Amino acid sequence: MRLDHPRIEPVDLDRLDADQRAALAPFLASGANVVGGKVGGGKILNIFRTLAHAPKALTAFLAWGNYILSKRNALSPRDRELVILRTGYNCRSGYEWTQHKRIGLDCGLTEAEIARIKAGPDADGWNDLDRTMLRATDELTTDHFVADATWAALAPLGDKGRMDLVMTVGQYTQVSMILNSFGVQVEDGWDVDPDLRK
Repeated sequence: MRLDHPRIEPVDLDRLDADQRAALAPFLASGANVVGGKVGGGKILNIFRTLAHAPKALTAFLAWGNYILSKRNALSPRDRELVILRTGYNCRSGYEWTQHKRIGLDCGLTEAEIARIKAGPDADGWNDLDRTMLRATDELTTDHFVADATWAALAPLGDKGRMDLVMTVGQYTQVSMILNSFGVQVEDGWDVDPDLRK
């Protein structure tokens, strides 16, 4: 966590204006779970309560985020979470890592793989495609460009898969910047990875 307090406090759900209520409507509906946006007990995640200060931006953000996290994304859920976690780790986003570690486990990543994501593409144990997706993620989060050799090695994903990898890393780089800069705090009861506490 870059900050130990919010720079922008999450909105009070009892004091929403009409635009905020409209933007948060998918979460306020009974049983809704948009983009993994609710935690146990129906509590709306702090990221969405913070973004509700800009309700029109939140609405657009949710539409794009729903694409990235949907079956329309050509990456398998496991592969998507592999690159999201590496992006969050590279961006030093404790919130992002904490949220997507849980999702990654639900999508087929193992605890050992999640621990190894921190070591990156050169760690032992990755298959060739995992290693290449991690390398592409590193290139995107440092140089903002996938090198020719890496692009060629991503061929098993096809053009749509390569596009979706770039767009997934881009989305979660933006999410990490939002979380880090706005000081969005993890939900009560969540434990931040010690490697990402500061």
